[in-house]
Amino acid sequence: MKRCLAFLLPASIVLLMGFGLAADAAKSSPTEELLPETSRQCASCHDELYNRFVAANAHARLKSFEWGTGLGGCEACHGNAQKHLDSGEKTDIFSFGDADEAKTNGMCMTCHKTGEFSQWAHGAHARNGLACTECHTIHKGKGRTAGDQMVLCGKCHADINAKMNYPSHHPVREGKMGCTSCHTPHAGAVIGSLKTTEQKNDLCLKCHSRYQGPFVFEHAPVVEDCTICHAPHGAAANNLLTQNEPFLCLQCHSAHFHMARIGDSTPHSGPSGDASNRWGESGWIRAYGTKCTQCHSQVHGSDLPSQGVSSHGGSLSR
Repeated sequence: MKRCLAFLLPASIVLLMGFGLAADAAKSSPTEELLPETSRQCASCHDELYNRFVAANAHARLKSFEWGTGLGGCEACHGNAQKHLDSGEKTDIFSFGDADEAKTNGMCMTCHKTGEFSQWAHGAHARNGLACTECHTIHKGKGRTAGDQMVLCGKCHADINAKMNYPSHHPVREGKMGCTSCHTPHAGAVIGSLKTTEQKNDLCLKCHSRYQGPFVFEHAPVVEDCTICHAPHGAAANNLLTQNEPFLCLQCHSAHFHMARIGDSTPHSGPSGDASNRWGESGWIRAYGTKCTQCHSQVHGSDLPSQGVSSHGGSLSR
């Protein structure tokens, strides 16, 4: 008997705790009691929308004084419903489906006017005539029309979505980050609506902090703009490089000592036009068959001077 009581007592405590948690969850869930009477009357015709609205939507949790319009529930966005309830006419209430982009956004901006939303009018989406309801839904879920950002943003930015399928890409497709990890869809003082008020590098360095200087020996593109060498959305080359080595490096840097080929003049070759330079035709192979980072591994910056290569590069792989 004592053993049974010893077993039942902890089980009873767990059961009571469960009831307590369930009660707390019920209290935190949005209910119809939070909505004004006029909003509850909407359910008589719009039952499907109404049920989705009260089930799991942040708008349903707000009191009338928290709304910028001074009304609560359905009326906060659709306006005073009494005339519509009396007449049954669709024209007697604000309808997002019939409103143009300016009126739709104007209604949303009645409440959403601080923070990043304050810059909406200056952002690319606003300038291109995008309505809030093209990306957001008012009545259900978290407010986005599509849960996956690649799907939602890809409706317009299909070219960017395609780059996410390149061999080297940011892990957006894998769900480890999203478009809004770098971009703010509602505004943006920087080109591309990036989440930075300074230069692009400040955004990159939030994750790639190990490349942040200052270094004794700086690499100019790292200081100026990461996208000089890297394609942020995806690339065929490794490490999001815009081009494979050494061709990327040779866009800015002149030929090295192992670049000498017949007819060329370099610091380590013979006179111009002389076919008996130090490396001959094999220099061409060394130059274009070798990655620069085999020697210059700290391309983002270093506190050490460039190290020499033994045998003037003769030991480099081909």
